[in-house]
Amino acid sequence: MRIKRALTAGTAALTALVFLTGCGGEDDPLADLGLPSASDMASLASLINEHAACQDLEDDPADWDYMRDEARDPAWGIKERAHCFDENGDDITLFLLNDMQKFQDQSAKAEKQWVIGQDFAVAPVSDETGQALAPSKMMFLSCQPGFTTPSGYKKIDGLADGCVMSNYIPLV
Repeated sequence: MRIKRALTAGTAALTALVFLTGCGGEDDPLADLGLPSASDMASLASLINEHAACQDLEDDPADWDYMRDEARDPAWGIKERAHCFDENGDDITLFLLNDMQKFQDQSAKAEKQWVIGQDFAVAPVSDETGQALAPSKMMFLSCQPGFTTPSGYKKIDGLADGCVMSNYIPLV
């Protein structure tokens, strides 16, 4: 009888511990920010289309050079690169990421800026598209020195030194 009670108590304690540590204890610093996630390019394009436009999605187009070499470099942590157009015909480059830490480390070295989710980055050419994504719960990742936000917006340290994330998406 004591063994049965001990097992029951131990099981309850273990269940509570798993609940409190986030169902397995994955150490993802972005998980608490509520950033959207995309499992594939179709779901990322769909997410963008909820707020802006991502038309004529093309996987790693041969005639689009932006970040082509970086997307093939494992140091960037990029799983897949694609391209689409907003409603004005301006370019949007999309990246699914294997490793956000690597992506931010490289972005810091290159002083790049992105609109990011939990496991993706978006590089719209148009300021209008960037602004349209603001209500999407995506965040702006800036790895450029001196990035500031108006009062009332979140500004938190990124995963890499020199990068910050904000719910303020500026005109760039």
